[in-house]
Parts: sequence; C-alpha cells; structure tokens
Amino acid sequence: MNTPGLLDLFADAERLMMNRLKLLAIIPTLLVLYLTGCAKNQQAVDKVSDSNANALSAQHSRFEKSDDPPFSVQTQFAAGQLAESQEAPLAAIGYYQAALKIAPHHRDSLYRTGVCYTKLKNWSRAIDAWKQYLKETGGDATAYGNLGFCYALAGRKADAEHAYQLGVARDPANVACRVNFGLFLAREERTEEATAQWKAVLTEAQVHYNLGSMYEQQNKRDQARAEFRQALQLDANLVDAKTRLAALD
Repeated sequence: MNTPGLLDLFADAERLMMNRLKLLAIIPTLLVLYLTGCAKNQQAVDKVSDSNANALSAQHSRFEKSDDPPFSVQTQFAAGQLAESQEAPLAAIGYYQAALKIAPHHRDSLYRTGVCYTKLKNWSRAIDAWKQYLKETGGDATAYGNLGFCYALAGRKADAEHAYQLGVARDPANVACRVNFGLFLAREERTEEATAQWKAVLTEAQVHYNLGSMYEQQNKRDQARAEFRQALQLDANLVDAKTRLAALD
C-alpha cells in the first residue's frame, strides 16, 4: 500500500489536494441538426393547399429559430475535464467558469479551477479560487490544506502556516491537512514540528518514510537511507520505502 503524504514537490500537487470528485465517465453528446432548404423541398410545399402550406411554413420557421438546448453544468464540467486531459488548462478553466455561471456553488468546478490556476502558477487567481472553494465547503479542513498548499507554492509561508493551523484546529484528525502541514514544516527544516503533525495521523513507519522522502529531495542521501531503513524495520511491507531505498543504493 502506498504511503500517504509523499510530496514530490509540484508534480504531486493534485494528488495531495484530496477532494471527493466523481469524474464523469461519459461526456454528453450534443446533436446539432442543420436544416438546408432546396428547390425540390419548396416545390413539395407549393403543391399543397394554401392553408396547409402556410401552416407548414410557420412550423418550419419556428423550428429554424428555436434555440439550441442549453449547456448543463455537467456538460461544461465534463468538457473541462476533457480539456485538462489534453493538457489545456486555460481551456478547462473557461469551461469551469461557464459551469459556475450556471451554478455558482458548483464545488467540483471551483476545485478544478483552483487546480488549473495552480498548475499555471497564476497564484493570485489560484488563491482566490481556493478561498472560494473553502467558503463553499463551510471551512472544511481539507480545503484549508489546499489553500495552505497553494500559499506555500506561491512563497507566502506565513499565510500557508496560518491556513494549515486553521485546518488542523477545524479537524485535528484530518489526514490531508496534517500531512501537508508536516511536509511544509519539514521543508522549512522544522523536523520536530513536522514529525508531530505526522504522528497525529500516520503510523511510525510512514512518519520515517516521509522524513526519508524529504531528505532525499534535499539531496541528503545518507539521512534519507537511514529513514527508509527505519521505516522498513517498522513495516517490512512498505513497498515505496523499498523502492526508494533501492534507488538510493
């Protein structure tokens, strides 16, 4: 089983921004009917009585002028998901914003907007999106963790720490917020504080694994090896620790 909380910097941003998304499996198909007039069709109408011809012409006119079916929130959201899968975050944001115009409180669209702006490193808009998402969740601890994570990427360390602290206060047992807070503290070389955050929600083996991961990212290879070995002594089935240790050796 993979150890929760490993952060390979920005590459793992989405995985650590935990959310209960239900991805749409099917993108609704939009049928567009194009009406084309031709001399042959006009002749057919001319051969009926005047009253019937007028009625048919009126029906035809109403059909041609009718509006296309409106795009639903689900349609816009699915289009955004497709754009993201095609590595087009700007286009995805456009679809998510269209969904939010229809339903301003659509959480999934708010969440994905935050993710896309974070990928684009547009910190001001990303932070605004995460704040709005936080508001819509009613101050959920994981949402605080998402905001804190974005603040940290933007270099706003004091704001990041404050957001994490609020999340932990809201739900001390929240794994996502605690783990991300610990990773933030570890990067600041506040190892004891980081360990305390992890110990609240992780096993001892997972704590050592996270420490090893952070040391590896800091190119402290000997310390990383020691932590991975300690993790394996506590849990021999920790596959990720075996893999990382083998790579270092």
